[in-house]
Amino acid sequence: MKTHWLHGSPRAAPDDDFFIPELCEADALLGLVLLAELLVLVLVLAEPMPAGFDWVRLALTSLFVQWIVLLSAAVLCRLRPWLARLRAGLAGGLSCALVVGLTLGCNVLADRLDLGAASAGESAPVLYLRHGLIALIMSGLLLRHSYLHSQRRRKERAELQARIESLQARIRPHFLFNSLNSIASLVASAPYQAEQAVLDLSDLFRASLAQPGTLVPWHEELALARRYLAIEQYRLGERLRLEWQVESVPRDLPIPQLTLQPLLENALIHGIQPRIEGGLVRVEAGYREGVFHLAVSNPCGKGEGTSAGGTRQALRNIDARLAALFGPAASLTVERRDGRHITCLRYPCAGLKQEAEAP
Repeated sequence: MKTHWLHGSPRAAPDDDFFIPELCEADALLGLVLLAELLVLVLVLAEPMPAGFDWVRLALTSLFVQWIVLLSAAVLCRLRPWLARLRAGLAGGLSCALVVGLTLGCNVLADRLDLGAASAGESAPVLYLRHGLIALIMSGLLLRHSYLHSQRRRKERAELQARIESLQARIRPHFLFNSLNSIASLVASAPYQAEQAVLDLSDLFRASLAQPGTLVPWHEELALARRYLAIEQYRLGERLRLEWQVESVPRDLPIPQLTLQPLLENALIHGIQPRIEGGLVRVEAGYREGVFHLAVSNPCGKGEGTSAGGTRQALRNIDARLAALFGPAASLTVERRDGRHITCLRYPCAGLKQEAEAP
């Protein structure tokens, strides 16, 4: 049996969240070039033409417009860090003024080189006014679109952060109460072990108070899980047997904090604790072709169906955090095979190692 769990006037933002895009990047530059060519077609088709299509006019107008677009993109790219420190309205106004100024400058240069930018019988002042207004309108529309798009991204990120905080807030009390119950069982019979368990719990709870949505290196998450298992080992003794197959995972691979521990907690509560003889908990993890996968398995517990609600809630929380952080490519599945309950998760993590290492 297998189940799949379903699952952004103030100052301008910092440079990495500024509403003016990185115009030096290939994708943004290609979009500008294509948009400029569409504008050229509109300008040429809007003018009266003799019989047949004026290909020379199209070529000259295209050269003129692309010249302005590429020059404006280069200048805005260089000035972007400075503009990002200004108020958003002032930064947008200066950017529009810059594009209009470059357009008028290119008009002067085109006249000197006799590139035929003007229409027949059109005076220079009218030409400059027309091109200046076109540049103002187009740059204003594009900047407005970019501003609204950046505001939408910031809103989505804020909603995502709030969602992750809510999900992690649900984990903390559940995790703390179960650990305290484990320690309480040791106070009378093994006070020294209880003291050691409290020290382990302090490290665990310090981790649970970290910034929600934090990505940590795999070796830190693994060490945290081992501290939790040390607490439970005091209580369960020889009933708890562990098998680790995690050697192939890079130490710095990023994983959302407190992902492995809830999986192990479910395995102990529903697969080891109800069985007098205990059982084996197996942890298998690997990293292959940019995808991380983790599987935690335990014996199918006796009467597991009566307590499956807690299991489902914990798994939904983990699945929701994975989906919020890694998108639809992340998945969490549960299956029963050969008398064992297996929980598997996988998500793409190529290019995220630096984020995991950041403080």
